[in-house]
Amino acid sequence: MKFFCFIFLFTFFCFGQNQYPKDYFRSPLAIPLQLSGNFGELRPNHFHSGFDFKTQKKEGQTVYAAADGYVSRIKIAELGYGKAIYITHPNGYTTVYGHLQSGFDTIEKYIKKEQYKAKSYEIDITLNSSDLVVKKGDVIAISGNTGGSDGPHLHFEIRDTVSEKIINPLYFGYDTVIPDTKKPTISSLWVYPLDNTSIVNQSKRPIAVNLSLQEDGSYLAEKVAANGKIGFGITASDFDDVSWNLNGIFRVNTYINGKSDFGYQFDTFAFDESRYVNALIDYERYKKLGQRVQKMYMKNPYPLSIIKPGIENGVITVSNNISSNYRIEVSDFNQNNTKIFVPIQHSVLPAKVSEVPRTSKYFVKSKKENIFSLDNVTVNFPPNTFYDDFYMNFDVKDGFLKLHENTVPAHFNFSITFEDSIASQKDREIMFIGMLDGKKINYYNTKRYKNSFTIYTKYLGEYKLFKDGTPPKVKSDKSIGGKWISGEKELIFTISDQVSGIKSYDGYLNGKWILFEYEPKTKKITHRFSDGIVAEGKNDLKLVVTDNVGNSTIFETHFFRSQKL
Repeated sequence: MKFFCFIFLFTFFCFGQNQYPKDYFRSPLAIPLQLSGNFGELRPNHFHSGFDFKTQKKEGQTVYAAADGYVSRIKIAELGYGKAIYITHPNGYTTVYGHLQSGFDTIEKYIKKEQYKAKSYEIDITLNSSDLVVKKGDVIAISGNTGGSDGPHLHFEIRDTVSEKIINPLYFGYDTVIPDTKKPTISSLWVYPLDNTSIVNQSKRPIAVNLSLQEDGSYLAEKVAANGKIGFGITASDFDDVSWNLNGIFRVNTYINGKSDFGYQFDTFAFDESRYVNALIDYERYKKLGQRVQKMYMKNPYPLSIIKPGIENGVITVSNNISSNYRIEVSDFNQNNTKIFVPIQHSVLPAKVSEVPRTSKYFVKSKKENIFSLDNVTVNFPPNTFYDDFYMNFDVKDGFLKLHENTVPAHFNFSITFEDSIASQKDREIMFIGMLDGKKINYYNTKRYKNSFTIYTKYLGEYKLFKDGTPPKVKSDKSIGGKWISGEKELIFTISDQVSGIKSYDGYLNGKWILFEYEPKTKKITHRFSDGIVAEGKNDLKLVVTDNVGNSTIFETHFFRSQKL
């Protein structure tokens, strides 16, 4: 195996002085490292917390311990990181390996033992330092595509063990095995009027600014004629020399008349900060068009540690016939830099494009508690649920709650309560509040008290009180009833539920609980005969699948199998 051989050095970066060992961690894979996602990349509702290493478009790559340590946590989940292993190292850091197909050897045996002990596919266990000791370069797992993965890859993180903050792996020497000589790319520049008196290029709405590429690789923007408070945003991405796909940017800094104005850098952050990605981007534009514009300002400050806010938090006030020079610098970890120069001129020309008209009578004050009720529905927004004040569309019609639309991000949970005094007690037991996503119903864990139903959510949208009286469907992928299946290595079933969704699945072989692994992307559950539960000859199988409101389907059959072949 090839190890990283680097000289230990000190790394200084804009938001504080830190030092990291550059020669301590090796590659977690034996193949050349290529990124399908980098640290801090903008993802739905979060910043990406590590590296996504490509695994040559397939599962089954060998995964290695990056350094000496011990397996401190194993988390197996249907979503998120899927199958994940955490290794704590004596130097104060923890590495994380996610979306695994399986653990390897002793680790996989330990995982299976804990799953059978808990009688659950999903487990989250903490281990002692003496339970599973590993050495640098030990095989710990096989790469896969489990959890919320969109394709085979290895998710890899480095965390501070005590604070649990995630740190950019580039600081630990991975920059030398993922060479990058390419400048970041700027796709578009946007300017935003920030209050109802501001005008930009005779518009009261956000407007794109044309860019001209210069011979030195910088961009010159068309002149911005403005009055009042404005802010800028960009769409930007970065390439390295070996990965051949777009990744997120590392650093951005802005300057007004040569003075530092605003900036941020993806070096380290805490998990509870990650949702602030929705404040950093133009969320409405992202939800409507799928385009992530990164804002170079904070209209209302929020506590995201990667930000260096500046005196005015990036907000520029244009007035008094004064012209200004605005500069944006976007850099990668290797100091490849792209600049945008924006001339700003004061203008008193009136707006030709007016603000988007607001017709709602419901005004949300973001810093205060807001409670709205109509017919049988009450919505309670605690203080600081939202980043900004806004007019909210709120209506109840034909049993549907139309709660604005998912173009305004909520940072914290708020509650929705439906009252139903008509349904019978029997019907109430199978009722829940769901959110409509096109024709799909997204189930929410619903608390019932008498004729009251309550959920907690972070999403605006359309909600309704649903009733689910239909049990899940269970289908064997291969006909096994009464057959000899000695040549098969596993049992595979497809399970589904069209309304509230699957809550649990339990299999029993000859009366003994057996492990089924669930893959939500394919709706399949799999039991492997290598677990050693199957008997010689006849086997009785029972499968119980239950949805989120308690409807169950029991599937029973028997098959024959010989283990002596």
